[in-house]
Amino acid sequence: MRTAVHRFAFILFACLGGHVSASASLPGFTAGNFTVVGLGELLWDMLPQGRQLGGAPANFAYISSLLGDHGIVASRLGEDDLGEEARRRFQHLGLPTDFLQSDPDRPTGTVQVHLDAGGQPKYEIAGPVAWDFFEITPEWRSLAAQASAISYGTLAQRSEVSRKTILEFLDAAAAGAVRVFDVNLRQTFYTAEMLGDSARRATIIKLNDEEFPAILRLLKAPATLSATREPRTAMRWLLRTTGAKLVCVTRGACGSLLASPSDYHQHAGLQITVADTVGAGDAFAAALVHHYLRGAALGAMNEAANTMGAWVASCSGATPEPDTRVLEKVRNATA
Repeated sequence: MRTAVHRFAFILFACLGGHVSASASLPGFTAGNFTVVGLGELLWDMLPQGRQLGGAPANFAYISSLLGDHGIVASRLGEDDLGEEARRRFQHLGLPTDFLQSDPDRPTGTVQVHLDAGGQPKYEIAGPVAWDFFEITPEWRSLAAQASAISYGTLAQRSEVSRKTILEFLDAAAAGAVRVFDVNLRQTFYTAEMLGDSARRATIIKLNDEEFPAILRLLKAPATLSATREPRTAMRWLLRTTGAKLVCVTRGACGSLLASPSDYHQHAGLQITVADTVGAGDAFAAALVHHYLRGAALGAMNEAANTMGAWVASCSGATPEPDTRVLEKVRNATA
């Protein structure tokens, strides 16, 4: 596989809000951190170099845990060899398995991942699988009520059963919990209704520049609104329409913009050699949320998120072994 040099950079548009403090009653809690939940699909990425445990929620929770928060995955596995292997992998990654449901009838999820010459992934997603059948259990309701932040997307909502559970989970969270809608459009596994319901529940909406025009169209933005010519205006419209407090659009090689109704910030991006980009956006989101929960300035969030995303893109796979230097740089990022 060839590697390529890219600038790993993003757009953010934000208006900050409150959050919920971490709770000491969850398993493995460490005083002073936040409880951050990745809610959704848990699956094996079948990469050219071998299989790796993945799915945006697990990638997000893993990076959150590296940064010092209490990263938790709420998902569902089959009672099969891949499910058992996933649980063992969680133990290696230091992630709790308390909120992984077991499904006796459906297999653990898998995705065939094909990388192009630039390291960009294309996905073939198996289904139906265990994570298509979430249940809103008492344990999940308790987790939702104690979460400081919850990240969710569209893929796990492809089945009506899991979609209903995800929305119930979000509605069971405290009013001040940070709800992170990391859009991640995959194939045809989304509808306008799903996007609207998810976006209106969100504190933070994260999407890429390819998804942005589609989101505007599906949410019936004015035809004159352009995600490419006037992204700042389009992001303002999305904030007003959904009630979200922060909108993040990733734009790859085009650099990084940070704006609020009264301020504006630009990030030049980070030049790296890409190994693959699987999980890079999830790492970006984890660092962004880490600093958002701590009330950081937009510039600090932008710098931290770009640094973390670039690091993961420079590694193979979405859950690389910790790099102390990078983690300290992300934790200590400033505007």
